[in-house]
Amino acid sequence: MGEPIIVADHLGVSFVRNRRRNLKLREFFVRGHLRPRVDEFWALRNISFEINPGDAVGVIGKNGTGKSTLLKLIAGVLIPDEGTVATFGRVAPLLELSAGFSPDLTGRENVQIVAALHGLSRSDVKERMDEIVAFAEVEEFIDTPVRHYSTGMRVRLGFAVIAQLTHPILLVDEVLAVGDKKFRDKCYSTIERMLAEGRTLVLVSHNENDLRRFCNRGIYINSGIMEVDGTLEEALTAYNGFVTV
Repeated sequence: MGEPIIVADHLGVSFVRNRRRNLKLREFFVRGHLRPRVDEFWALRNISFEINPGDAVGVIGKNGTGKSTLLKLIAGVLIPDEGTVATFGRVAPLLELSAGFSPDLTGRENVQIVAALHGLSRSDVKERMDEIVAFAEVEEFIDTPVRHYSTGMRVRLGFAVIAQLTHPILLVDEVLAVGDKKFRDKCYSTIERMLAEGRTLVLVSHNENDLRRFCNRGIYINSGIMEVDGTLEEALTAYNGFVTV
């Protein structure tokens, strides 16, 4: 089977709901001092798994259970508070696709910057610019500041940039739920092409049709704890059993 391409070992990350809260004057006299109260919770804890090259893994769970946080940990956007996660190959992150765009720069300028951050050379970007613009369907607006773009335009442009990467690991977070049918069909074709090339996919989605279309393995997370790591059907059965109770 070979060496894994993603390894998580007792992975955990915690957040603080409220870094401080305002105390009433009466509490000041009772306590004698003002001290912020930390309200910490574990978004994920004790998560361990290995993903092999070519695997297509669906991450399943209700909203707020830690799915997107897991992808951000794999991508290196978040640093774990305990345990480790390692990737043995570059990551193409289809997460919050327009988050890295500067609103005051044009679409073309943003493409150049984001592509460079992901390792594309200036010549690569120049060679692929027309393809990126056509995929995103923003030909008329590519030299307009991104602040004038609709949400759909920004997402399409972000996807078009990431789709140019040859990185072996593909992380997808609900991207397929954005846009019209024409755009979704292009997304499907792009992801299918990437999988046919032997890429590794980790997909967060609530759409069972999308999960069944792309994934052969499922990880079900419930309240930050991994309940199932097995076939996609095993993970979906556990999730559906939970949400219907």
